Parts: sequence; structure tokens; C-alpha cells
Amino acid sequence: MQCRYDRSGHQEKRIAKIPLLQKIKISDNMAEYPNSFVHPNAKLGKNVTVLPFSYIAENVEIGDNCVIGPHATILDYVTMGSNCKVHSGAVVGGVPQDLKFQGEVTHVKIGNNVTIRECATVNRGTAASGKSLTTVGNNTLIMAYAHIAHDCNVGNNCIIVSFTGLAGETDVDDWAIIGGSSMAHQFTKIGMHAMIGGGTLIGQDIPPYAMAAGAHPVAFEGINIVGLKRRGFTSEQIGRIKDIYDMLYNSHLNTTQACKKIEAELPESEEKRIILDFIAKSSRGIIRPVKRSRA
Repeated sequence: MQCRYDRSGHQEKRIAKIPLLQKIKISDNMAEYPNSFVHPNAKLGKNVTVLPFSYIAENVEIGDNCVIGPHATILDYVTMGSNCKVHSGAVVGGVPQDLKFQGEVTHVKIGNNVTIRECATVNRGTAASGKSLTTVGNNTLIMAYAHIAHDCNVGNNCIIVSFTGLAGETDVDDWAIIGGSSMAHQFTKIGMHAMIGGGTLIGQDIPPYAMAAGAHPVAFEGINIVGLKRRGFTSEQIGRIKDIYDMLYNSHLNTTQACKKIEAELPESEEKRIILDFIAKSSRGIIRPVKRSRA
């Protein structure tokens, strides 16, 4: 609506002209999902629910039985598996917050059975990383207001709790849980079955099966025994993991020396190989226990 004043100073109201409805082209997608914008070239699977006021861009593929909640936004170059739920205010496929990004085509890939809660964000990758892809695995829960930055790789069955931020190129392996309001430094790696306490500042790599917490610095707090039992690990498996970490952290050796000792003296096992391979590939170094003073 526009306003103007006549010569006597009285306000006149003028109604903006609205194009006739019959002149507006309605795509099949928009007709099928009223009150939302679904680009006609977007590819949606069977039984997809798109609730009002959501936005789905052109270069998007969404699998069967997904639910896109009200005011959710799925931007270009996103591929989403089946049975996913994207809640109100979430943005998937946003341009990466990386000054090296030059507008190139990069992607987000979301697995099956993924839930993205309110106002969470998942950004596209960057070419400068050599990956150009941000991934979230199957059966993962991303809680409200969490942020997954460019080129992150979040595995299967993970839980990213509310207000957690993962900086660019953070890797989170399968079954890891990151507590609320935690922040991960770029390039950090979090091992499988790790459990990280809320409010943790993750500046070094968290090895598999470990519990970690703290800020200055983040520290090893033991083995995630409860989580491992819930996932069917046997007493023998948990015992092997405990032996490895006892030797790693309690032998008064540095990490390199302790790994050599573990390799030479402890029996071969899947758990041993996973832990040693993770440490060998760590670029930021793994966390250490914190020595607490006795009262």
C-alpha cells in the first residue's frame, strides 16, 4: 500500500496493483504443497510432507517419507535420504561461513533417518578444503540451534546436542555424543563411541570410546562404559579398551612411546586397532588426563 498527500494536505491511500491470479504460473510442486515454495525442479520422493511456509530450492533431492517442517529451509545442492525430519527454522545447505568460498558448487549430503531440530544449520562444503562436501550419516540427531560448518563429516548414530558448534572440517565418528553448548575447533576429530560433556571446548582430538570434558584444557575422563554396555559391548571388549587406555595414560610415557608399548605388549584386537589407527592419524594430538590436586 502506498500513501500520498493531496494539495490540501490530506492523506490519500493508493492500493498497489496486484497481478491477476490467472497470470501467475503455479508449478506442480507448489500446487501439491500449498503455502510453501518448492521449486519445480526439486526432486521429492514418495510420501514427502512439506508443511506451510517452508522453502525447497531447485537443486535439492529429498528421499521418501521425509517431513519438512514449517519455516524450514532446504537450499541448493542438498541430497537428503529417506525418513528424515527437518524442524521449524532449520537451514540445510547454507553457503559456508568461510572466506575461501568463491561461490563454487559444493554439497551437503544427509543420510537416512536423520532428525534436524529447530533452528539448526548445516552448511555446504568448500572447494578449498579438497572435499566440497558436508555429510551427516544415518540415524543421527542434530538438536536445536546446533551448527555443522563446511566440510564436516558427522557419522552414523551420532547425537549433536543443542547449541553445539562444529567448526569447519570437524570429523565425528559413528555413535559419538557431543553435549550441549560444546564447541569444536576446526580440523578436530572425535572418535567412535566417544561421550563429550556439555560445555566442552574441543581443541584436541577425542579418541574412540573415551569420555571427555572441560575447557582449559579438555581432558580425558575415562571410558564411556555406560554407552558401550548399552550398545552391546561385552565385558571382555570393555576390559581390552580399559587396558589400552591404562597403558596410554598411566605408564608415564609420551603418546608415541605408549603406542609402541601397546602395539608390542597388548594382544591384537579390533578395539586396539581402532584406537591406534585413530591416534596415528591425529593431526592436533589427542587429549590427556588432567592431574587434579588432592584436597
